Amino acid sequence: MSRDHEVAEGALLWEPSEEAVARARVTGFARWLAERGVPAGSYDELWRWSVTEIDAFWDAIWSYFEVVGERGGGPVREGGPTPVDGLTWFPGATVNYAANALRRAAADPDRPAVVFRSEAGGHRVLTGRELCLHVAEVRAGLAALGVGKGDRVVAYVPSIPEALICFLATASLGAIWSSCSPDFGSSSVIDRFCQIEPKVMIAVDGYAYNGKRFDRREIVGEIEAALPTLAATVLIPYLDPAATPDGLRVGVRYADLPASGHDTLEFEDVPFDHPLWVVYSSGTTGLPKPIVHGHGGVVLEHLKALSFHQDLGPDDVFFWYTTTGWMMWNYLVGGLLVGSTIVLYDGAPADLWKLAAETGVTYMGVGAPYITACAKDGQRPGEEYDLSGLRGIGSTGSPLPPEGFAWVYEAVGKDLLLGSFAGGTDLCTGFVGPTPLLPLYAGVLQCRGLGAKVESFGDDGRPVIDEVGELVITEPMPSMPVFFWNDPDGERYRESYFEMYPGVWRHGDWIKVRPDGGCVIYGRSDSTLNRGGVRMGTADFYRVVEAFPEIADSLVIDTGRLGQEGRLILYVQPAEGAELTEELVGELRRRIRSALSPRHVPDEINEVPGIPRTLSGKKLEVPVRKILQGTPVERAANRDSLADPDVLDHFIPSS
Repeated sequence: MSRDHEVAEGALLWEPSEEAVARARVTGFARWLAERGVPAGSYDELWRWSVTEIDAFWDAIWSYFEVVGERGGGPVREGGPTPVDGLTWFPGATVNYAANALRRAAADPDRPAVVFRSEAGGHRVLTGRELCLHVAEVRAGLAALGVGKGDRVVAYVPSIPEALICFLATASLGAIWSSCSPDFGSSSVIDRFCQIEPKVMIAVDGYAYNGKRFDRREIVGEIEAALPTLAATVLIPYLDPAATPDGLRVGVRYADLPASGHDTLEFEDVPFDHPLWVVYSSGTTGLPKPIVHGHGGVVLEHLKALSFHQDLGPDDVFFWYTTTGWMMWNYLVGGLLVGSTIVLYDGAPADLWKLAAETGVTYMGVGAPYITACAKDGQRPGEEYDLSGLRGIGSTGSPLPPEGFAWVYEAVGKDLLLGSFAGGTDLCTGFVGPTPLLPLYAGVLQCRGLGAKVESFGDDGRPVIDEVGELVITEPMPSMPVFFWNDPDGERYRESYFEMYPGVWRHGDWIKVRPDGGCVIYGRSDSTLNRGGVRMGTADFYRVVEAFPEIADSLVIDTGRLGQEGRLILYVQPAEGAELTEELVGELRRRIRSALSPRHVPDEINEVPGIPRTLSGKKLEVPVRKILQGTPVERAANRDSLADPDVLDHFIPSS
């Protein structure tokens, strides 16, 4: 991307052919509904039915996908209206995530189920038969360690086959999974795992990243020491094949975990809302929130999202660049639910396009900053690699600017669907995103997800169209958290999502819902730039600033408090070899004045060596604002939640 190649928001970039629409999986669902008397001729009609006849929609998802489990004769919903008010989904039904994830692998045992690559040269392929066998053996091994229904199994592992196997084995027992990537420091891991009192921990001895090797055995020992409930710490010798669990209090070798002779898959039937995993908020300003999702809600949501919005099925090879510490890893594993081969990768994102070409990926997902970086580097992967099999690209983590949309179609491929997603760890899905049925416009997410009644609330708390407002979800979804761990009265859960609008989920983003149903995300609503009454999301600001090739990254902060306008400060990290010269500062100011407004020209533009981001790549706008307003840094941000904690020091006021 560059200032010389700007793209207007809303410019048409792609349209589906009649043939593509006819063969889309969501079209098949619409036909199935029509046979049952549900009129769903267009995507808009289908969406409106799905968020109006909510019970009928989710019941149809269960039936259409023939979910493995006992549906029972009870209602779809009982109680409520929200999860914190006692809402339960499919009371009386039983299900198991692992049974649904492995049924296609078991039915097609010779087909590759998992492809693994690492930057260190590791390469493995697991067929459906091999995956099922490994899960059965590890399941028996975990049971021998005393793991049963409701127990917690935690993992300090990269995205490797052992992580997937241990997760599915855990879920098959009705136990509860939680994972962190080994690039997390000990304090970050302890802050997460200590809250849920695990029985078993799976850990690696180390990992490799960007050509460097990191021994984590000492940190594994520190984590183990802080978790007195552990009955065993299972060590995977990943970095050093000769590594042993010697020195750990309750160390077990991973090679001794699988119980041979247990080659038959078994699954514990659990209630629909039985906890499946615990994922965590970023924890930038306190202990991370332990968010619990249920087996049934995840199964239904991921079947729907992966099939109908990303159009994935048994013929696809699905990859998302993620670590086990980000909910996108959980989402990637969901590819098994729809029968896709999933690609696990451990390492730095040096050349993910090459990985996609070599492994035959048909759908590749990345964070939006990766697309932006590739565009700024002038990469043209569609010319360098054979990506003819790639028919979809996913983007999430932060808003993708219109120029990023355009670059994909210019430099990667013209006949593919760019699926920009908005969602979050909170629901473990994207609820605004793509559809293979509609045209795609630059900077615009094509649709609101089926079953997701996403709206934009204006200042009066009422829905608005074609105006920027608060992103809310006004009807419940089954993948909303079942509860927060250690939050028995639901107070923390309610404060997180339902406090501003009782009974309505407030997500914390700015959104504009266009008249055609497309949506534009403008960044976090709690880090809004409100200058002279002109309100703007930070995504607009970053689009302008980061189009400069001299700038690698940026952070904009409005230091104002409620009712008071403060200073607007722009921090920029120069690109390699570039400097923040007076000429560049002047050009930045002119460009911001022209593209945004005179009110949004920064009062200060400061150079910093890096921009503080969470371990999942999100910019720390709110914590940095608190620091600039005088909050001590140790109260404003948890350093252990940051990818590079040291860069935070450059934002502490000098006096």
